[in-house]
Amino acid sequence: MKILIADDDDELRDLVEMILSSAGYAVSAHCNGKRAWEALQKTGADMAVLDINMPEMDGLELLDLIRNDESFKEMPVMLLTARKGMSERAQGIERGADDYLTKPFENDELVRRVKLLEQAYPANG
Repeated sequence: MKILIADDDDELRDLVEMILSSAGYAVSAHCNGKRAWEALQKTGADMAVLDINMPEMDGLELLDLIRNDESFKEMPVMLLTARKGMSERAQGIERGADDYLTKPFENDELVRRVKLLEQAYPANG
């Protein structure tokens, strides 16, 4: 399974990439939503883990593009963000996110959530 990651925080992006790679996933990591969208169109992915706050194109804008694209609209998407408020979580879910994990997070929790999404959307795996 290939997972698209978009996060402008270099250290966190590298950490998520390492965690998911160690769990056996192929990872395509990008520093903002615009670059992630370009990569998704070129090489595809089976799942996305998106930060909300990013320059050029944020995670919610990227989520909108994914949900409005025939090729990717069924792809599971997890929002990964420092925003802890319920309104942000509700906004993400309303816009089509399948899961929402706040930073900081436990490494095992990230892998567990990704595996749950993978099981919930087997056609994408």
